[in-house]
Amino acid sequence: MDSLSSSFLPTFPLPTESKNTHPTTAKISTFPKISSVQIEDKPRAATTRPPPPPQPLIKKAPQSPTYSRRKPAEPPSLPASIFNAADSFINAFIDPPLKPSVDPRYVLSDNFAPVDELPPTECHVAEGALPPCLDGAYIRNGPNPQFLPRGPYHLFDGDGMLHALRISNGGATLCSRYVKTYKYKIEREKGFPVIPNVFSGFNGLSASAARGAVTAARLIAGQFNPANGIGLANTSLALIGGRLHALGESDLPYSVRIDRNGEIHTLGRHDFDGKLFMSMTAHPKTDLETGETFSFRYGPAPPFLTYFRINASGEKQPDVPIFSMTSPSFLHDFAITKKYAIFNEIQLGMNPMEMVAGGSPVAANPRKVPRIGILPRYATDESKMRWFEVSGFNSVHAINAWEEDGGDTVVVVAPNILSVEHTLERLDLIHASVEKLKINLRNGTVSRHPLSTRNLDFGVINPTFIARKNKYVYAAVGDPMPKVSGIVKLDVSVTEEDRRDCIVGSRMFGPGCFAGEPFFVAREPENPNAEEDDGYVVTYVHDENKGESQFLVMDAKSPNLDTVAAVRLPRRVPYGFHGLFVRESDLNKL
Repeated sequence: MDSLSSSFLPTFPLPTESKNTHPTTAKISTFPKISSVQIEDKPRAATTRPPPPPQPLIKKAPQSPTYSRRKPAEPPSLPASIFNAADSFINAFIDPPLKPSVDPRYVLSDNFAPVDELPPTECHVAEGALPPCLDGAYIRNGPNPQFLPRGPYHLFDGDGMLHALRISNGGATLCSRYVKTYKYKIEREKGFPVIPNVFSGFNGLSASAARGAVTAARLIAGQFNPANGIGLANTSLALIGGRLHALGESDLPYSVRIDRNGEIHTLGRHDFDGKLFMSMTAHPKTDLETGETFSFRYGPAPPFLTYFRINASGEKQPDVPIFSMTSPSFLHDFAITKKYAIFNEIQLGMNPMEMVAGGSPVAANPRKVPRIGILPRYATDESKMRWFEVSGFNSVHAINAWEEDGGDTVVVVAPNILSVEHTLERLDLIHASVEKLKINLRNGTVSRHPLSTRNLDFGVINPTFIARKNKYVYAAVGDPMPKVSGIVKLDVSVTEEDRRDCIVGSRMFGPGCFAGEPFFVAREPENPNAEEDDGYVVTYVHDENKGESQFLVMDAKSPNLDTVAAVRLPRRVPYGFHGLFVRESDLNKL
């Protein structure tokens, strides 16, 4: 979900959040209590909204020692002061945050409010015991703005922050650190935001022209160098060729490391020995049987899609440009089988006319017919790429895919966004229905049926079953996404003739309690004869009533996803995007 960085002007002193205190939650109609964001050392006058009567955007939290102190920024230069004033003028008069989807008072309410960095801090196992197979680290990525937004701010805008729970011998340590991207470091050094964001900074012709001019002026003045990267690394993580990466779609991967004490280190941008010179998806797929990773990138200019793979040693192979995708599409995820790579060209894409009319540069095109593209996964060109029209199928995330009938049929399991036009602006109106598609490669027919009526996304499987037939899916119940009110277990082996709901297990977290994306950890990862669901489902859960967060371990085999262990965290973990569990043996190789 990463894009360019957000453009906003900070104006308030930094309130900090103690690891033993929690901000009071706020309803969507009130001002949120936002804490632990970096701000300029020299305050400026606040810009308030029209009636109702002005209220403070931030209520200061009780002062306590911060977890990460930065050196005071030097007073901005005259050009920087002029650019900052221009940004403030744009935010106040040309493009104020009028829509709830880009109003920081709404977007950063409740547990979406940012937190400060947290050094490795011991946690209390409040219930049960942590299984030995969880020795390693569970890491969740998500947006956490370094600066308090003073203008439009979208959920996808925040700087990437990793929340890592290091587990060893039944104990747990939590650490939260920003991914030290070029954007993060240059803005931290200067003390103010520099790089604008596509999702919230260019909505409408006037806003685009104004912010584009200020950005060009900052570039000419030498305030930043886009060649060093402009991404946020706020979307996901992946273990590729023995390296752990924080990922976002607008930049190269950032290599990170978790040490024995649980501290998170950013090692820097990784370009695979100069072979990856542009961005890549935040959802690469690794076949654990071969150790290979398959990936792609998409963009606004031809080729709109480029596919590539990385061998088990971490060496990137040549690009395969796909020119048969004839228009830019928001291609966030894909799937692989043992023979193929599968892409969904959806109705979301770059829409300049929508932007001119005051909307987002990424919007739905109702006249476009979605297509499924199937390419041999070891292809060296696109000559064998085949496209199949699948009307109304808009999948932002993929769960898994495999082959049947001797390779003549490709099966895809993925959530279909039924109201794709609301994807970026009204997450509360989105309903995702998990579907199973069957594509007959002999006659070109496509059949599909839903697996559940629930609003489900963020589906995961036992990672050892990636690219081969699986039975179970663990999916998040959106309330709305990325807030998760429960986890369900699906049995996707239900036949097409028996069109019953495929939910065979469920765990709801109760009023005011919300989780993030689940992740499956096998109990015996080295046992080839282990049952597919023999393991644990893990996630962070936040109680908005108490302002407390937990790390929850659930029994993946039980119909109620019973609690195996619950770890009380020293402070809340904001809602975010995608996570990953890395075993101890893999952490030791980083």
